[in-house]
Amino acid sequence: MSIQRLPIDIAANRAAQKIDIAANRAAQKYGSQEQLRRLIWSLGAFAFRLSPRPMFAWRRMLLRIFGAKVGRHVHIYATARIYMPWMLEIGDWSAIGDNAYIYNLGVVRIGKRVTISYRAHICAGSHDFTDTALPLIRPPVTIADEVWIGTDAFIGPGVTIGNAAMVGARAVVMKDVPALQIIAGNPARQIGQRPAGTQ
Repeated sequence: MSIQRLPIDIAANRAAQKIDIAANRAAQKYGSQEQLRRLIWSLGAFAFRLSPRPMFAWRRMLLRIFGAKVGRHVHIYATARIYMPWMLEIGDWSAIGDNAYIYNLGVVRIGKRVTISYRAHICAGSHDFTDTALPLIRPPVTIADEVWIGTDAFIGPGVTIGNAAMVGARAVVMKDVPALQIIAGNPARQIGQRPAGTQ
């Protein structure tokens, strides 16, 4: 078994900087108002998860009460997890499937007629690794109209997926994806192109 070596500059930087776990834990990551909203949403999320599968209107209403901007005819399944509803925008006729995870510390914007397949993970939060305290950062994620995100795909912080692009199952997407591209793999790369009339 071979051991993969880090590039010299990264290894030297890690030796020079020790991660300050105490500073990270002591840092205030959320304001008091946001902490209160998260506490109240924990009760709302319980009601969300208990709702029967066909009650899409109920879940749309519940998310709107908690500040989400939810379009018409949106289908969000009861097992989907929305971390902060007030940081979610989703357009008409879109869907978020079973066990999908919208980790929206930053704003997640989902366009019209988008499919987020089951167990997909949209991540709008990370940490600044250049700071020893690893402070929380919240880069937004934007998913344009007509996009299809495959099962178990991971969309990373700050990523924009262009109109009518397709992301294959279990792809790991850490860079912007142009319109109409079909991408797959880890790291995700282009494997095809959708017809121009798809948009």
